[in-house]
Parts: sequence; C-alpha cells; structure tokens
Amino acid sequence: MKHLLFLGTLALIFVGASSFILNKETLKMNKNNHAKTSIYNFKIASIDGGIIDFSKFKGKYILVVNTASKCGFTPQYKGLEQLYKDYQNKLVIVGFPSDNFADQEFHDNKDIKSFCEKNYGVTFPLTTRVDVKGKNITPVFDYLTHKSENGTLDAKISWNFNKFLIDPNGNLLEHFDSKVTPESQEILKYLK
Repeated sequence: MKHLLFLGTLALIFVGASSFILNKETLKMNKNNHAKTSIYNFKIASIDGGIIDFSKFKGKYILVVNTASKCGFTPQYKGLEQLYKDYQNKLVIVGFPSDNFADQEFHDNKDIKSFCEKNYGVTFPLTTRVDVKGKNITPVFDYLTHKSENGTLDAKISWNFNKFLIDPNGNLLEHFDSKVTPESQEILKYLK
C-alpha cells in the first residue's frame, strides 16, 4: 500500500513538472510570437446606448476622431458628416467626445448627442464621453497613440479633432492633427 502511495505521489510530481515545463515553453512561444492587438479587438459604449464593435468595420477604412462641442475646431463636424456620407460604402467615422482640453465638451452624453444632431446633423457613430489622454485614457486611444500597440506610430493628442485613419485590413495608416480638415487631400487621397 505504501508502495502504491509512493508511486502515486511520484506520478503527480512528474505530471506537475511536465505541466510546468509545457506552460513555460508555451509562455516563451507566446512571448516571442504573440499577435499584436488589432483595432478589431475593441468595443466601446455608444452615445446611443449600445456598443460600438470595431470588428464590424472590417473591410472599411475607419477614421477615429476625438471631438468636442465647444472648440474652435467643432465646425469640422460638418466636414466629418459629409465625408461619412460621401464614402459610406468604404468608410466609417467614429467620434470620441472628450473633455481633455479646456473644458470644451458637455458633461452629459445626452447634451453631446443633442448638440451634434441639432447643429451638424451627425449620423456617424459617437461614443460616450471618454478621456483620450492621461491616466484614464480609453483603451482605443491608448492603442492608437503607442507604436508598441499599433505597430505603426507613436502619436500625441495635442487638442480636439485629432484624427487616426485605419485601412480596411485594420492597419493604422496615419495620424492627423486638428488642423487637417476632413475634406483635406491628406485624408481623401486614401479614399479615392
């Protein structure tokens, strides 16, 4: 009986050691070959109450924009909406309302939505209000602003209406600062 108990214990030790070695090898393989995060991994709360699932945008360009309702660049909403309508067969725009710059966004999501619809007829998807920089940065912007995450570039969000263009395969193409308007050739050259 003691002999069987000894053999059972020995078998458990062997299985445990084997499992540890396999897990260590698996971790090493995953560390060396891990797939980079993709824009398609992200989901975020919609201002309409649902979820914006980036995986549903596969096969289209995606223009991600940090927006604000009380900014000198706010009239870009008009250009963004026109761009969205003109290229809706191959482009989706996602606006991320943010109050990270000089208190230029409403605090209530209903006010943001109402403002955008009433003043600019916005129909493209908007998220709930988020942070696009700092310690509470929303994961999408953390991904977009770090080359270690997106594989393409590091970017600093300098103000409202920064834009990130992603290709139909989910690859980040470019970051545009606030002064690059939605109708600029810098953006349109990718869509024509």
